[in-house]
Amino acid sequence: MKRQYTDEHASAGVHAVLPEIETWPNQYPGYEIEIVLPEFTSVCPKTGLPDHGELTLRYVPDQLCLELKSLKMYMLAYRNLGIFQENVVNRFLRDVVKACRPMEAELTGEFTPRGGVFTRITASWSKRKRGSKG
Repeated sequence: MKRQYTDEHASAGVHAVLPEIETWPNQYPGYEIEIVLPEFTSVCPKTGLPDHGELTLRYVPDQLCLELKSLKMYMLAYRNLGIFQENVVNRFLRDVVKACRPMEAELTGEFTPRGGVFTRITASWSKRKRGSKG
């Protein structure tokens, strides 16, 4: 049986150029920030149909905090981007970590059911975990 999805579909959007996420200096140590983005949209790279969902970012800032307007503009850049939901969550988290280098971060994407299938994807990152691996 021939696969319906190609390797190009699988990697679509992973390396797309997206707006920079700006930061500002953190003033306080040891607290968590939760940001909910309830109107996330992207496009299925195979069908071109829209994907809708809610992204929830939780992070413990170190030296930098995310500037929310730039985060919103970053999120909006996904609107016409063909990318799988799993790649959305992992790419978004990767770019957040790159921008603000938090102590730890977790991103959960809850995507609107399509064809009776609901998807919840969670990716996490921690300086402690990363440091213990290498």
